[in-house]
Formats: sequence, structure tokens, C-alpha cells
Amino acid sequence: MSETSSHVAIDTAYPGNLFMVVAPSGAGKSTLVNALLAQDPAIRLSISHTTRAPRPGEQDGREYHFTTVDAFRAARDRGEFLEWAEVHGNYYATSRVWIEQQMAQGNDVLLEIDWQGAQQVHQRFSNATEIFILPPSLSALEERLNKRGQDEPNVIVRRLLAAGSEMAHASESDYVIINEIFERALEELRTVIRATRLRFSSQKARHTDLFIELGIH
Repeated sequence: MSETSSHVAIDTAYPGNLFMVVAPSGAGKSTLVNALLAQDPAIRLSISHTTRAPRPGEQDGREYHFTTVDAFRAARDRGEFLEWAEVHGNYYATSRVWIEQQMAQGNDVLLEIDWQGAQQVHQRFSNATEIFILPPSLSALEERLNKRGQDEPNVIVRRLLAAGSEMAHASESDYVIINEIFERALEELRTVIRATRLRFSSQKARHTDLFIELGIH
């Protein structure tokens, strides 16, 4: 279940870029993103709000902003979220105001998000760059889910059943990275980031005065 945003698409080119990394659970999305952030401090990670319970070692405000269902629904109704969705029985959402502030200041923002959320984000930011991370095989996906030891067996089964329908939405993304060899997948992710920063709209927004001086519109 998901709800679409009520906002219309914004085509304004901010100095900062918006990246969305999408993947089924166990594909290695978070590991890739953490490695990218360690190498590229110019990217700001959006911290999502969620109603699920913290996992061992997680801290409020670092992995997620943990909240109650009632508080989540109240914030949603006030229009504070860019997107929200119910995934595996829990609510997740992304702050709209924070993202717009960061991009206006020239910072790149990255969202770890599911395909439903990505669809909602595109409704407000049509030029957001979507990157889909795929596992090398279904068996590899199952092995990774079991090895990380974060979920009960019944939850793993549910995630595997959902993975097929989730990965079918890879066709909606701008780029697809197959995470078989981690180092190669990370370099491919960095390549997408670098290329996106060189898009005409991004360069024009970051170097407005130069483009005016050169007569480029």
C-alpha cells in the first residue's frame, strides 16, 4: 500500500541534485550507499521517518527518525512528507522541506527508497535520478538475507516473495547496477553520480553567472 504525493512536479533546476537508490531487501543497497557517502562528502543522506522498531545497533536520527504510528500520521496529514508508504507492515516517509533546503543550498541529496516511494518523488521532482540495485541472482539474495541475521525466517520469506514484484520496477529507473562484485558496483554508482552532476541543467544551476556571461540558455 502506498499514497501518492499531492504536490505537482517541480522542474526547477536546483544547484543540488536528487538521487534515489532503489533495491529489494538484501541487494546490498545500504552497504553501497554507506561506502559512497564515505568517499563523497558532498552528498547528504536523507534520513527517513519510520514506525518500525529499531534494530540492534540502530540510533534515532542516524539510521532513521523512529516515530509512532499516530505521530507519523499527524505529520503526514500536515504535508511534511515528500512521500510515504507502508512496507512490510511499517510506515516510511521522506522529509520534503529538508530536501528542498539542501538542494537549494547546492548540496546533492541521496534517498534510500523503495520503488513506490521513487514513483512519488518523481511526481514532485521529475528530474530526480533513479538508480536500481539488483542482486546477481535470487539465490544470492536469499543467502544475503539469511547472513545478515536481522529478520525472522517468516520475514525473510515475505521479503523474497516481494522481491520479484519489486525488481520488475527496475525498468522505471534511469540506471541499473548489478551488485555481484562490490568494488565494481561501487565504482559504477560513483560513475552515475559524476555523470549526473555534468548534466546541462545541473551545470547551469551551479554556474548560473558563467552561463549568462557565455550567452548559454
